[in-house]
Amino acid sequence: MQYSEKEMVEGCIRNERIWQETLYRQFFQTMIQMCMRYTSDRETAMEIVNAGFLRVFKKLHTFTFSGSLEGWIRRIVYHSISDHFKSRTTQKVYFLDIADHDAPVQESALNRLHIEDVLKLVEKLPVATRDVFMLYAIEGLSHAEIAARVNISEGTSKWHLATARKKLKQWINMDFNQSNYAG
Repeated sequence: MQYSEKEMVEGCIRNERIWQETLYRQFFQTMIQMCMRYTSDRETAMEIVNAGFLRVFKKLHTFTFSGSLEGWIRRIVYHSISDHFKSRTTQKVYFLDIADHDAPVQESALNRLHIEDVLKLVEKLPVATRDVFMLYAIEGLSHAEIAARVNISEGTSKWHLATARKKLKQWINMDFNQSNYAG
């Protein structure tokens, strides 16, 4: 049975377990799929999703019904993804795979850019390009492994990575030059 967002939110705010379970079940699949784009490890994705839903339940009283509940939950889970990578990796992991020798990113832009900022930019990439970038740059898969996983050729994987790098460098330099990251 489908419940209204208002019923679920109000039930969760009252801390009623049945409504919390209903909300969790309704949005779980979408959120786990989002997390799986950033990590190939299902256990890690579950950890991130659960941390995200914990935040959702703690902050649900702030939901104003001005947008979709799914979008609001997605944003909170996305912050859990960001926090997960902030706590477990250094910024260099991201920047090593964005930068290349042909068109470097301005170093001062990188010094002011945070992992969350990079993830926001990565999220703007077209889906296929973003997936290849995440698999290569964050999960460390080879082009052969990516090709097998997403059913594309190695050449297509390399093209998506080059496109992602080019767009990310463009956006990073553009944002920095517009003083979005200037202190």
